[in-house]
Amino acid sequence: MIFLYYIQESDKPRLVFKLFNIIQLEGDKIILPIEGTQIDNKKAEKLAQKTKKIFEKAKSKKVIISKKIQKQEQYVNQLYRYPLEMVEGRWLFEVLSSKILDYILLKKQKKKEETQITILVNDLSENMLCQIRNMVKQYKIVNIITNHKEKFKKLEKQILEEDGIMITVGNNKKKGLAKAELILNIDFPSEWINRYTIYEEAIIVNVREGVKIENKRFNGITINDYEIEVQNEESFDYDKKTKYRACQIYEAQMNKRQPFKEIMKQMEQDKVKIVKLITANSVY
Repeated sequence: MIFLYYIQESDKPRLVFKLFNIIQLEGDKIILPIEGTQIDNKKAEKLAQKTKKIFEKAKSKKVIISKKIQKQEQYVNQLYRYPLEMVEGRWLFEVLSSKILDYILLKKQKKKEETQITILVNDLSENMLCQIRNMVKQYKIVNIITNHKEKFKKLEKQILEEDGIMITVGNNKKKGLAKAELILNIDFPSEWINRYTIYEEAIIVNVREGVKIENKRFNGITINDYEIEVQNEESFDYDKKTKYRACQIYEAQMNKRQPFKEIMKQMEQDKVKIVKLITANSVY
């Protein structure tokens, strides 16, 4: 039984396949008759409809899209209309938040115990809660900015009582981010974060979705994506190793229901390593 499908471009599609939009199904791979050049909306719609028919017969709805097909926005947008489980690497991004911050501090040659971190969050997952509890023990200061102060005041009190460590919870739009050099944005969309006065040289890690800072004076770094290396990458076949993102393949293989400690243990065994952080215009 196939539990995950991969959608990718064809290396050299036959002319008849291109003319009649014939999709090939080879094992767990759905191969589209395109080579990477942009296709028009009509062709994108036809290919999406044919892809949908494949999934109507399949038992699994989980899918990863190749790097080149991901750029076919019209086709991808059509797919989002269907009840598919698109593996995008965002869940893993959140799980790796602490490692991503470690990567940044190593680049900046700074120590955790000398660093203040500000976390933007409204809805806290169990995984993120575990990471915050670890962060307050390692960083100089941890600030939480939220629109739901009543929820996080309980967390603030609990951490103080159990660990004897103070965190601050607030939502001051003028002062909250005005001096924040390192910001972990869990779930604030662009519309919300741009309501705040943001430190001009801040590094902002956007976990659940990409964010664009509109302030023209902002000269910091906004990190919207990432990539990893995994010890067992040699088990990927050639197509999967070259055409797909390792972070998406690895996320698809993870058991998301296991406790956070077990997830971290598994990643340590697999030697998951952050190899790059992707900004709006470059790689960090």
